[in-house]
Amino acid sequence: MRVLFLGLAVPYLHDSQNLYSELIIEFHERGDDITLIAPAYYDDDVGLELENGIPVIRVKTLELFDTGKIIKGLANLLLPWQYKRALKKYKIDLNFDLVIMPTPPITLTSLALWFKKEYGSTLYLIMRDIFPQNAIDLRLMREGSLVYNYFRKREKKTYQIFDSIGCMSQGNIDYVLRHNPEMKSEKFHLLPNWGPLRPLLKPEKIAALKKKYGTKGRFVAMYGGNIGLPQKVENIAYLAKECQEYKDIFFIIIGHGTRNEHLKEIIKKEKLENIRFVTEKLDAAEYFEVLQIADVGLISLSEDFTIPNIPSKALAYYNAKKPILASIDTNTDFGSILEENDSGVWSEAGNYKLLKEKLLYLYNNRDRCEEMGLNGYNYFKETLLTSDAYNTIKEEVGKITKSTN
Repeated sequence: MRVLFLGLAVPYLHDSQNLYSELIIEFHERGDDITLIAPAYYDDDVGLELENGIPVIRVKTLELFDTGKIIKGLANLLLPWQYKRALKKYKIDLNFDLVIMPTPPITLTSLALWFKKEYGSTLYLIMRDIFPQNAIDLRLMREGSLVYNYFRKREKKTYQIFDSIGCMSQGNIDYVLRHNPEMKSEKFHLLPNWGPLRPLLKPEKIAALKKKYGTKGRFVAMYGGNIGLPQKVENIAYLAKECQEYKDIFFIIIGHGTRNEHLKEIIKKEKLENIRFVTEKLDAAEYFEVLQIADVGLISLSEDFTIPNIPSKALAYYNAKKPILASIDTNTDFGSILEENDSGVWSEAGNYKLLKEKLLYLYNNRDRCEEMGLNGYNYFKETLLTSDAYNTIKEEVGKITKSTN
């Protein structure tokens, strides 16, 4: 099958990996003829090259990340035009059987529709963001504004034209259908976050890392990932403040983002000596090694969300056999997923007293920590591997192909 992947945040395929690069490589290794088009991170990388044996067109764009709202918005609006121009420039065969597009962004919908009209391509949407509602929740956009109405129409158009839509959880499906009742429910299905199964470190290596990070003899709660408005990582800082009387409980935050300085200010202002903020960039393999010195994996989401988010950082925690402590909004079904798999505990974001109680439950019940960690590992290994996502996509696309023949 000839496949085109319309990417946004896709790292170089021979480098560090994320959800999308892992999936693209899976398609390639399973024998599909897949091509990726995505932004170039550096000007020298613009053009058509092979990355890990896969044809990749890297496109020069405006700044898409870590920039202001206006530049970011304009950059996303220009993407379909820039991608289409690049695809034609390099004179590749555009007759693709399948076009895969993740959200964000929804601005590439017009390009996907062009492939459907011109070449009869099947369109598959990997829904990892419900926009523009997430921007409303974070007060980055005003409901009813011209900008909101424009993107809301784009959102509805996206659901209409895509043949199959993979969603992170049942909560995602229910939300979209509740707010878009005119959509056909049969095109929506579960496509949970996925990842590769990484090998675990040997005890002596973990001991060496604990010595390096000064965590020997401590109960370590670790957060790894983006530091932005959606994550509201200050929830973890305030949890650390609540736990200062427990001298052997230590917090590590690894990541970077738009709220870095804000988090540093809180740590400094509250004089938190039981927390370490690591801002150095680690690739996925390096981060996974450091994660294994933790006793608990932390997740934080803003309490302002009305859309159900399923944090992908949970995958690394599952893989590392770490129980999860989640500070989350009440609209996500992630807490229910933790309960169903007995892989962690959670509390409503902003309720630091309850969050502390949940942490102390894990702190005082190390056997349960180990049990929950193993449950998460088995859940991940049995249902959330990259191969599982690939199989789901191919199965759903196969249904469409069969029904049209």
